[in-house]
Amino acid sequence: MANNAHQELSRQLLSCAYEDLNDVQRSVIDLIANETPTNVDKALRHDHRTFGERLADQVAAVGGSWGFIIAFAVFLTVWMSWNLLTKGKTVFDPYPFIFLNLMLSMLAAIQAPVIMMSQNRAAARDREAAEHDYVVNLRAELEIMHLHDKVDAMREKQMLELLKRQNEAIRLLKGQVERLADVKRA
Repeated sequence: MANNAHQELSRQLLSCAYEDLNDVQRSVIDLIANETPTNVDKALRHDHRTFGERLADQVAAVGGSWGFIIAFAVFLTVWMSWNLLTKGKTVFDPYPFIFLNLMLSMLAAIQAPVIMMSQNRAAARDREAAEHDYVVNLRAELEIMHLHDKVDAMREKQMLELLKRQNEAIRLLKGQVERLADVKRA
């Protein structure tokens, strides 16, 4: 059961009862009511990846870089040049480079699933970060609305005070006008 501050904030900012809010909205109302900062989720701060997951991420980072593409192009050029231009016993993969095709097929067969595993983990981390961003943005929006309401309340209070002063000034002026009128009549 929520306390009065939580109920009031949820009604004031989201126009519904605290019990009707979803978990994310409740957490934001709790943060605002308790005036605590929004913390980054522990899962986003710590690296809990296994060795294989870290290796997959490293392979994806290297395999998806221009350095890898250029180095691999140089390696393929050297491989094909060596086997085309040298004669005799030093040729180990003659044209049409069947061994090279086998190596490239094996590399692709291994590299593609490793990169996909890394991308799946990256997508999961992105979802967690997006949820955290949503909480921060929702809180900021609600805090701004809350501050706006406070400023409006202060402005209304000032306007009422100003009206009271003006009414008092008008009353005093009327009194002085009446006294001046009495002085002129006498």
